[in-house]
Amino acid sequence: MAKSQWSFSTAVELSEALRSKQVSAVELAQDAIGRIERHDGKVNAVCVRDFERGLAAARAADAAIARGEHRPLLGIPMTVKESFNVAGLPTTWGYPAQKDFTPTEDALSITRVKHAGGVILGKTNVPVGLADWQSYNEIYGTTNNPYDLGRTPGGSSGGSSAALAAGYGALSLGSDIGGSLRVPAFHCGVYAHKPTFALLPSRGHTAPPLPPLIYERDLAATGPMARGAADLSLLLDVMADPDPLDAGKAYKLELPAARHANLRDFRILVIDTDPVLPTDKAVRGSIDKLASHLDKAGAKVSRTSPLLPDFAASSRLYMRMLLSFLGANFPPEVYAGACAAAAALPADNTSLQAERLRGIALSHRDWVQATAARSRLRAQWREFFKSFDVVICPIMPTPAYPHDHSLDQEQRRILIDGEPHIYTDQLAWPGIATLPGLPSTAIPTGFALDGLPLGVQIVGPWLEDRTPLKLAELIEREFGGFVPPKMFDD
Repeated sequence: MAKSQWSFSTAVELSEALRSKQVSAVELAQDAIGRIERHDGKVNAVCVRDFERGLAAARAADAAIARGEHRPLLGIPMTVKESFNVAGLPTTWGYPAQKDFTPTEDALSITRVKHAGGVILGKTNVPVGLADWQSYNEIYGTTNNPYDLGRTPGGSSGGSSAALAAGYGALSLGSDIGGSLRVPAFHCGVYAHKPTFALLPSRGHTAPPLPPLIYERDLAATGPMARGAADLSLLLDVMADPDPLDAGKAYKLELPAARHANLRDFRILVIDTDPVLPTDKAVRGSIDKLASHLDKAGAKVSRTSPLLPDFAASSRLYMRMLLSFLGANFPPEVYAGACAAAAALPADNTSLQAERLRGIALSHRDWVQATAARSRLRAQWREFFKSFDVVICPIMPTPAYPHDHSLDQEQRRILIDGEPHIYTDQLAWPGIATLPGLPSTAIPTGFALDGLPLGVQIVGPWLEDRTPLKLAELIEREFGGFVPPKMFDD
């Protein structure tokens, strides 16, 4: 079966084709299923298939379209990250001990996607505990990058990014605490949006076997992934609203419009590298090229600003707060060892690695002080966004790297222009938006000389998600976007 004309279309394009009866929802589902069956033996993105229920949802969508119904995702084939509860399908988060855990109810985001007419065909692979920028586990194996099977597709939403790049549906759901939406989008040449913190409800995006209770996962967010910029807003609007069991009892969501509608009106700060974690020449070159394009298009582009919060200080704070949150669930013996090692650190060691270790051992007193420091950081960003609309900066320092499944991530190394750097220091660039809870849209910007995708993140103001999303659409329209991998030219 050959690739159809719809295999790599956006959700917006597919919605129009469905409404105009150019194609049926069943045909779209069958096309995506066919691609999964032909190609996923190599990519291994879709770890749990749900084709029978997906085809039933597609048939229901066709019937609804025939009745004249209009819903945002009606008939659109898609996947969801394995970490979201879908009734009747396993949710493992990659933990071997949870391989048989099957929730009985959908996560709230899944409920909303289904109500909007989305056709879910399966769940996508993740690393254990969603804690890596590579997507592999003992249950489902390793997911490969569709542009180079020997390299990572990113993580922890790596199965979702690989599925999008391979044409397994137009949309996917992911999550992000250390770049887990933006990093895989970067490595697979697709789009993703990390929303403002707590904008999307997280009920049902819960590690098994915990019940899907309402609770705040500090720094964490769920969000949309797609092959087109406008699709991000489409899916975001479906998922975004307060949880009716929680804030939804009193609050309604009304996001402000984007600050501008034209490229020439945007005030943009562009950053291509930083001594905290330098970027390689391919990443720098891609960012500089985009900056030049934006400047020629009339946007107000700056390359430095004293208003930008101190990246080194905020990166160290992020490492402490992130590992304090994650370390709360470490096994007792691991936690005790980390506390002992943190106590032995020299006071003048302010490396990112040292701050991560300190974070695991953070006391509640220290946590309260760190929270106050984050509040001051958020105030700095509010001042910054009085003079700028967005920041464009790196997502990761290099394109996708070869698989490295060595157990201790702190001992792994990446090469940046030939120089080794600590693998986990890569948290710094995603952290620029994660720590203050700002919205950040990941977009593709082309390819390195070796054919690996490149991209940037567009960081916007608090609760002004439509501003970076709008700029992403304008950049895509003006300079292009997703390009399918050549290995899928069937």
